[in-house]
Amino acid sequence: MAKKELLVTAIENGTVIDHIPAEKTYQVVNLLKLQELTTPVTIGNYLTSKKVGHKGIIKISDKFFTTEEISRLSVVAPKIVLNIIRNYEVVEKKTVETPDELRGIVKCNNPKCITNNEPMETVFNVVDKEHGIIKCRYCDKEQEMNKVELV
Repeated sequence: MAKKELLVTAIENGTVIDHIPAEKTYQVVNLLKLQELTTPVTIGNYLTSKKVGHKGIIKISDKFFTTEEISRLSVVAPKIVLNIIRNYEVVEKKTVETPDELRGIVKCNNPKCITNNEPMETVFNVVDKEHGIIKCRYCDKEQEMNKVELV
């Protein structure tokens, strides 16, 4: 029998973000500002996955995210799975859900929108979660979540 080896080591406490589409791994890093953390962060990308072919996985030691931070992820990768780890055990597993509102995450693609011309936070209402349609609260322009530019 062939010996299996772990590609990414276990963490004692923290968060594991799994099933990230491989091409979105570094967008997740940027959205969560993981490069600013001073705790260990392990990033695995283009790992083989039975479910999706290739995936990314990120392990963040001693860091637990707020619901707001996690909802930011739904913009780039709506089906990722978060594993909360305490004492080397998965104590909670949750799939990222798209919130009803996105604040300060997405740029409006309407050049005339006030959010592109004044220093203010963007606010989008999610009008169709299934198809990923969002609508700017200020100019009413709709856009597809998978084609947005992040703030």
